[in-house]
Amino acid sequence: MNKKVLITGSTDGIGRETARTLASQGYDILIHGRSPRRVEETVLEIERFNPDIRCEGLTADFSSLHQVKEMIKKIEAKQAYPDVLINNAGIVTHRFTLSGDGYELTLQVNHLAHFYLTLSLLNNLPEPARIINVTSMVHASSIDLETLNDKASFEGVNAYSLSKLCNVLFTYKLARLPKGGKNITVNCLHPGVINTKVLTETWGPIGAPVREGAGMPVYLATSPEVENISGAYFRDGLQQPSAVISYDENIQDECWGKSLEMLRAAGFEPEGMDG
Repeated sequence: MNKKVLITGSTDGIGRETARTLASQGYDILIHGRSPRRVEETVLEIERFNPDIRCEGLTADFSSLHQVKEMIKKIEAKQAYPDVLINNAGIVTHRFTLSGDGYELTLQVNHLAHFYLTLSLLNNLPEPARIINVTSMVHASSIDLETLNDKASFEGVNAYSLSKLCNVLFTYKLARLPKGGKNITVNCLHPGVINTKVLTETWGPIGAPVREGAGMPVYLATSPEVENISGAYFRDGLQQPSAVISYDENIQDECWGKSLEMLRAAGFEPEGMDG
């Protein structure tokens, strides 16, 4: 039986290239996107070139925690729990926008939705499982958890950097927890300076082709070299240090607690551990 990989944000950019590569290596793929049409197109494309694997689609807009919950329920109903979860979906916004749940949009899509998804699936992941969070080398070097939702302190690139730091803090905190004794590794990565929509719309087309961005996610998903590594940040093909603040366990705990508080305030409760 093939191993299964769920890649969020896999109808475009790095996520799509990662899905294509892993499918060609014999992994079954769960495609996620917010557009039903693009999800279907991506599934059909992958199936056409990889007839020996199964590819299924999941549609959810991560700006809606209700849609994330419905996606979780579909995975549960199909018992389609992935061996590898790649939390890749991400946006950058240049105007302060609240999600329907009342949270700054970049933070919700890039961090909070993935936090909810991951904890909700955690107890049912097969062993051994790998959780991979796609962050960025521009993750912030400081954070005030009480102002993440404040319009007055919003600036687009800064909001993106803060959300990417939250990805790293979440990675390190989850790696510290026992996870019920299950063999689950949790790592994060910077995929490189890649010409995704996030890069080109914010900094211009200054990066490498999108196909090169799949290298690090595929490596962390498949390589036996990292099967026993957890709680690490990878960049340029190597394990490297992240921002100093990301190693502060008090900050990790506070970010985790704030994330749970935000979910619960919006009426959602992940089934995984509280930490």
